[in-house]
Amino acid sequence: MDEPEWLSADELAAWKALAGVLFLLPAALDSQLQRDSDLTMAGYMVLVMLSEREDHCMRMTELAASSNTSQSRLSRIVARLEAAGYATRRMAPDDRRAVLATLTDAGMAKLVAAAPGHVAQVRRLVFDRLTPAQVESLNEVARALTHADDPANCELST
Repeated sequence: MDEPEWLSADELAAWKALAGVLFLLPAALDSQLQRDSDLTMAGYMVLVMLSEREDHCMRMTELAASSNTSQSRLSRIVARLEAAGYATRRMAPDDRRAVLATLTDAGMAKLVAAAPGHVAQVRRLVFDRLTPAQVESLNEVARALTHADDPANCELST
């Protein structure tokens, strides 16, 4: 077996910092959303993505790709939103193999009510701590790590 290419000191420091963020942010954001709005972060993001569409509707395959998650995980998230009355699922009229997720009026109302608290938490935990140049760098780094054209990204979303 070949020796792995170990991380350099700079890479290790960056990885430890990123790992800390990966532990801190999801827990803090999920906690705030569940406490204040009875939503998970994943559910909130699905509502956001649906709300950004003119017709508030997306194919489940496209929604999974947009949210960087697997189809099976997305199906569970949307099932919970559907049970709460925040989304619906139906077969696509033009392709019986495709399923459409649609934001309901109750889902839009839930999102509108949840957004101020969530945005305040995101601002407090992330953007209040960064300079404009760091925000730009964060955007670039995050896009590089979640780039949809990268075959390795499939492993990130499972």
